[in-house]
Amino acid sequence: MAMSERQALDLWRLTVCASVKADTPDLTARQQAILMTISLTRGPHTVRGLSETLELAKPAITRALDTLERHGLVKRVRDNQDLRNVFLERTPEGARALRALAAMIIAADQPRKLSNRDGDSDNAQVA
Repeated sequence: MAMSERQALDLWRLTVCASVKADTPDLTARQQAILMTISLTRGPHTVRGLSETLELAKPAITRALDTLERHGLVKRVRDNQDLRNVFLERTPEGARALRALAAMIIAADQPRKLSNRDGDSDNAQVA
């Protein structure tokens, strides 16, 4: 069953509320988008590539990467073949953070799935 606007926003609200209570770094939406792009799409990833993919300026990507690296979620790796190139990789800690986020999304979605199974559907649009 498709999700209504209200259900989608409520799922996101519940996920964000869980994430601010979690023992994981408090990431901005931009930082989350970069971490998920590095983790879920085929690499190798570079600042230029992320800038093009996410349609963000390279300095914005670099600032977000600095924070992600400080939190130990991503790392910069020099290309052994061309030392001018720097590739971006998710770290094991970054993988743990994403698994925790996925678990929060799944947990937030459980009440909706249960109410849909019981025939109680909130299909209202956001006003």
